[in-house]
This record gives sequence, C-alpha cells and structure tokens, in this order.
Amino acid sequence: MNIALNIDTLDAAIVVAYLAAVLAFGLWVGRGQRSSKDYFLGARALPWWALLLSIVATETSTVTFLSLPGIGAAAEGDLTFLQITFGYIVGRLLIIRFLLPLYFRGEAFTAYETLERHFGALSRRAASTLFLATRNVSDALRLFLTALVLQIVLGLDLAVSIAVLGAITIVYTLVGGAKSVIWNDCIQFAVYMVGAAAALVIIVQGIPGGWPELVRFAQTTDRLRVFDFDPSLIAPTMTFWAGLAGGAFLTAATHGTDQLMVQRYLSARSHRDAARALGVSGFIVLLQFALFLLIGVALAGFFTLNDARDTLAVSGGDRLFATFIVDYLPTGLAGLVLASVFAAAMSTLSSSLNSSATALVSDLYLPLRKTDLSPARQLRAGRWATAGFGLVQTGIALAVGVIGTTESTVANVLKIAGFASGPVLGVYLLARFAPHVGQRAALSGFVLGVAILSALALGTELYWPWYAAVGALSTLVAGSIVQLVSHRKRSVS
Repeated sequence: MNIALNIDTLDAAIVVAYLAAVLAFGLWVGRGQRSSKDYFLGARALPWWALLLSIVATETSTVTFLSLPGIGAAAEGDLTFLQITFGYIVGRLLIIRFLLPLYFRGEAFTAYETLERHFGALSRRAASTLFLATRNVSDALRLFLTALVLQIVLGLDLAVSIAVLGAITIVYTLVGGAKSVIWNDCIQFAVYMVGAAAALVIIVQGIPGGWPELVRFAQTTDRLRVFDFDPSLIAPTMTFWAGLAGGAFLTAATHGTDQLMVQRYLSARSHRDAARALGVSGFIVLLQFALFLLIGVALAGFFTLNDARDTLAVSGGDRLFATFIVDYLPTGLAGLVLASVFAAAMSTLSSSLNSSATALVSDLYLPLRKTDLSPARQLRAGRWATAGFGLVQTGIALAVGVIGTTESTVANVLKIAGFASGPVLGVYLLARFAPHVGQRAALSGFVLGVAILSALALGTELYWPWYAAVGALSTLVAGSIVQLVSHRKRSVS
C-alpha cells in the first residue's frame, strides 16, 4: 500500500492518533456488555445531555461538514439553505408532542414495535426492512465522502480509504454497542465543532482586509441572504416554505420514525429526558448549519479576494473545504480539522451500524425464530449483524467510487431520507390520528404513498424537501380512503 502524504507529517500523525484513540476509547467504554439491552440501548441509563450531543453528532456527518461549505461557496451560494433548520425545530416539537409518547409505552427496542401494536407484525417488518435498505445506502454515501478526504490527505487509493474507515468504525461499534457509540459521539461533537470554528478563524485571517472585507464581499455578492419566500414547489433552491414545511415533515420522519434516532430516545433514563434532548438539539443544529454555511461564504471570499478563482472552480463542491484544509491550514491545526472530518463521519456511521443491527435482530430475526435466544446469544447475534452491515456499507461505498456521483452528496442523502421515511411517517400518522384504520389499509396506503411520491419525484420538478411531506400526507390520505372503502363494502355485503 503506497502512501503519498499531501499534508505535513505532524498533521498525518494527529489524524492517525485520533483514529486510534477513537477505536481504543470505544473498546474501553463498551466493555462489559452482557445482554441485548446493554448492547442496543446502553442499559437505558444514559444522561439526557449525552443523548443530546449524540443526536446532533449523528446527523452532523461528513456530509454536513463538507457539503454545506460547498453550498455556501458555490457560484450563487448564500445562506438560504439555513431555512430548512426552521422546519427541523418545528418537526422536533411535533415529535415530542405526538410520537415520542408512543415509544415509552412498554419496553420497546425499536421504533417499529409501535406499528405492530397498532396494525400487526407485517407492518413492523415492512417498515424495519425499508429502514435497513435506505439507511445503509445513505450512510454508504457518507462513508464514500469521508473516504474522499482520507484519499486527499494521505494519497491513498479511494478503495483503501473506504476500507480503512469502514474497518475502524465496525470494530469499535461491534465491541462497544450503543454505549460506545453515544459516548464517542460526545467527544466527536466537541472535536468537530472546535475544528470548524478554528478553520473559520484561519479563513478570515487569510482574507486581505480580514472580517470587514469578507462582509463587504458577502454583501456585494448577496451571500448573506437567508430568506427566500418564493411559494414555488419546484424552485431548485431552498425557500422558506420548503424549509419550514418540508423540513418539518423531513425531521418528523427521520427523527420521529427512523430507528437511528429513536434508539437514542429509548436509551434515555425517562420520557422527559428524551424529550429534553430532542427539543434542544434542533437549536444546536441551526447554529451548526449557520457555522458551516458561513465557512462556505468565507471560502468563496478567500479564494476570490486572493485571486485564486481557479481553485474555487476546480475544487468546488464537496471537495473545496477539504482542499483548503490540506493546502492552507497551518501545521497542527490542519490535523485537528481533518480529525474533525472523521469525527463527524464516524459518529453517524457507528450509529447507523448499531441501529441497523438493533432493527434486524429485534424486528426480523428474533420474532421469526420459533425458540427464544438467551441474552448471550442475542448479544452475539447483534454483533454479527453489526459486522454484516459494516461490510454492506463498505461495499456500496466502493461501488459509488467506481460509478461516481455528480450531485452534492448532502442533496443525495437528504433525497433518500425524504423519499424513504416520508411514507413511513404516514403510517405512523395513521396509527396516531386514525386508530380505526387496519393493517391492510395502512399497508395499502403506504404502497400508494410510495407510488404517488415516485410519480411526482420522477415525473415533475418537485424539489426534494417536499418529498417527506408528499409521501407522508399521501400515505395518510390513501390509507384512510382504503379503510373507508373497505368498511362500506363490508357494510353493503
């Protein structure tokens, strides 16, 4: 394996040391796992503030760290993407009011056990299967993007970069379980926030005239614009209404029905702790998005005002921030910021592996067995599942590296999230607001919701923030209509 360092040896040592420390800490924190409750939910004994940081770190992957600056630095970049976080906050409040109470009835391990209580086992299995498919595809894209950074930094082949990151994340997640994942998230949150803030300071210092000149540049190029009240559903840029309504449905789906997030609430000591962690997380995400978009605006100013527009054109998009880190940050700080990139990535990837293993074992494997498994064998099954999903995500990331991707990775990931989780949210809305609807009608509504969303997504210019809203409302309406028609047919018979 040839390594051609594109950064200083000290920076490379910091990155390697950080990756090794994450692995060692994960193994140490996760020791002593004896049951599936310990492994999947951290024995339901984790403090709310740790869950808060884990929620934020999990959704702040490398996609956020690298793609958002790319959006802010684009030729017509601005801060309008920040509008989606308004919907994120509203969506979280709706989850706390309407969905969170469902998960604290009994001793649930997954989000989808609620569907079985309302509709039946088939609904639970269908939703869990969809989660497994879409979660592993979207997180494989995150792994791919992170590997691009490792490739830039160490000069490794892309395939080797993917394999290295995948292997480290698999090992500490496999051994440590949820406790290892969540406590590592807390450290990784601190690392990437410090790294991002430090990078912004260095960028501004490198602009002739400093902060005042950056503000003048941003105002002249209209890069500080936050609000866009265009009512169009097909405008290819973020609008206030797409952010507020679309973002609310998207976060209600991803944080209200997705096992990746619900598993954090179930690891809390109480319903109240889970609500507190979820509610506060929305405001922290807003601040994070603002920071990363400002980094993008600052990068545009840095390269433009330093007469380096060629770099801005050639290394734009997801690669721009990584290129700046490697080429312009001082020794030592570059290593810290690069460690931040990997911190953001590994927090999401480890959470993905752990939640996927929980869903597979709890929703599909154990219910289909004719005999019960001992706690030790359930723990072993969870670890095998973790390793398996790690290999799946690594394989998909390798395939993406061969095929290539031309669109911003953050858009691809959020498209997948909205497309998949919107109809699932619709099934939860049926359970919450239409308790008379049976399993057959709910599943029929889900199929029709997916079909309607597919037709609109493929046949129109519908902007992706609306995917979750369209999928959820189509499923809710279709399921209610199917139940009404079925009831009338039975009445006539």
